[in-house]
Amino acid sequence: MKKFLLIFAVFLAGCASAPKSVNNACAIFDQRDGWVNNWHKDAKKAERDFGVPIPIMMATIYTESSFQPYARPPRTKLLGFIPWKRQSSAYGYSQALDGTWARYTRETGRYGASRTNFGDAIHFVGWYHKQSNISNGISLSDPYNLYLAYYSGHGGYAKGSWRGNAMVQRAAKKATNISQRYAAQLRNCGRM
Repeated sequence: MKKFLLIFAVFLAGCASAPKSVNNACAIFDQRDGWVNNWHKDAKKAERDFGVPIPIMMATIYTESSFQPYARPPRTKLLGFIPWKRQSSAYGYSQALDGTWARYTRETGRYGASRTNFGDAIHFVGWYHKQSNISNGISLSDPYNLYLAYYSGHGGYAKGSWRGNAMVQRAAKKATNISQRYAAQLRNCGRM
């Protein structure tokens, strides 16, 4: 029984941590290629459901959380040194906000979905990018503008709130570069 519990604990620890190598999409999928926890299978499902290419969804997650399942924005400081509230409710792989996540679960019927589960998070990213396509006309193969809408929100993107924000534009460029790198890697290892 102790041996079983130890194996189970190691299994769970592997599910709840970031992959060791996140710069290579093939390595990410190789590290999470189990029969219960299969990230490539989850990514393919999200791609089929929403039409968003895997490299773009993976690049969004990399840019948002570096594949950290429990990622949160830093806390603000009260009086300059006392940890205070967080800047937003962003959480998990996708850094989805509470309200946006609630809308996603309601509209997709995935009420048991968790922001700390990769399969649920990549499905959310695909869904959100599809909403960007529907509401703002952004091509599903345009990682730069999909990321701008992801970060700014659909209304913020439509208003152009990102135009004066160099940090968001740099992040969108980073997501684009990662997406292109991931696409080349996935073609080379036959996982496209």
